[in-house]
Amino acid sequence: MLPSTPSRDDTHRLAPADGDIVITDPRTGDPVGTVSPADQRQVAAAVERAKAAAPSWARTAPAQRGALLHRIAAVLRDHETELARLNERETGKPLDQALGGIAAGVATFVQYAELGPLHTGRALRGPATAADYTVAEPRGVVAVITPWNDPVAVAAGLIGAAVVTGNTVVFKPSERCPHLGRRLGELIAQALPQDVVVTVDGDADTGATLVAHPDVAMVAHVGSTAAGERIARAAALTGAHVVRENGGNDALLVDAGVDPEWAAGQAALGAFANTGQICTSVERIFVHQDLADAFLVALVREAEARTGSLSFGPLVDDALRDLVHEQVREALDDGAEALIGGVVPDGPGSWYPATVLVGCRPSMTIMREETFGPIAPVQIVRDFDEALELAAHDRYGLAATVLSKDLDHIQRAVATLEVGTVKVNAVFGGAPGGSAEPRRASGSGFGYGPGLLDEMTLTKVVHIEAAP
Repeated sequence: MLPSTPSRDDTHRLAPADGDIVITDPRTGDPVGTVSPADQRQVAAAVERAKAAAPSWARTAPAQRGALLHRIAAVLRDHETELARLNERETGKPLDQALGGIAAGVATFVQYAELGPLHTGRALRGPATAADYTVAEPRGVVAVITPWNDPVAVAAGLIGAAVVTGNTVVFKPSERCPHLGRRLGELIAQALPQDVVVTVDGDADTGATLVAHPDVAMVAHVGSTAAGERIARAAALTGAHVVRENGGNDALLVDAGVDPEWAAGQAALGAFANTGQICTSVERIFVHQDLADAFLVALVREAEARTGSLSFGPLVDDALRDLVHEQVREALDDGAEALIGGVVPDGPGSWYPATVLVGCRPSMTIMREETFGPIAPVQIVRDFDEALELAAHDRYGLAATVLSKDLDHIQRAVATLEVGTVKVNAVFGGAPGGSAEPRRASGSGFGYGPGLLDEMTLTKVVHIEAAP
């Protein structure tokens, strides 16, 4: 994201003069609670605690570390309803979806519990009378900075990979769900030796203080592009390794020859799931002119069915809603048309309807930048070549989806689109252990899967010869 667009980890909530963060329920506007951000001294103390715990934890056998991750998974299962209720109150995420996010976090801890002890070095080919091999060693203290839109699952991946490879963690959850983040950190910490995971409350300033600490060896961040770029600049001064998954402007290419109703269902899922608050949401839709009419009719029907349904929550706060609506209003003023939605509803809470825009052009902000709301902006194209050219012209590089029956078109899209993930005929999904490496403004490094274990470790080469 640009600084002018909604950030997933920069506070937009009203805070009192003393700097405390006030959380309100985005469904009703009712108060949830107040959190005091950690100051510089408290952040430094948290890093010192994690640093002191690091040597002992690094010496712990990988199998034992894996067993403790299984314990974390069990603790989270026991507290899933408590965590889901906190998620629901702080972010507006419907309860069943919040429970699904916790289940995904549990599964991720289990995955790393199994993968961690199997993370091995490599044998190298040297002289027959010598031994050459590599070993993976923990980096040290890892700062884990996570967003609000899928807070448990994302934190589970980054913390799980860091801990199972022998690192200690200072965890800074999003200021938009600090009560959930604090409780999650407590539950994880109680299953581990003291200070292997330390949690600090706070906002963007807290995160900046944490990233700048010289004893932080690595920063693992999921959030906005603006925040990620600030982290990368700060880490360049300390030498910390950075892995970041940041904003996306994912394109959906709808080719001729596919079922328009099925394609509309895929588009709706990609654009409206979690009220559009997913890093890999569909942000731009390019549909072939031959099926545009039928596709749009079906997409409007999908949007109508979602708005007001139990599975369709509010946006996280009024500030995000204002920024989403600003992009919609700008597009409408520039010639786009809203087939459905596009109006801020009356009443309490941060609700916004599923919206379908047509007549969109590449120059519009809504086609150039991540919106992070339930918006489906559509541009009708002459052919697949035009769709591919438009989709490829973007500063982000997170993911893209192609709906097509034409193998040549699919293969050309895979070769042309400069993104970390190309999905064919499914907007979401993937193998359980899949990895992805975002590009350009979307970040860098493997943020999940087996590749994240490599990011969390340093490689040491060992050469052994017999003494004469």
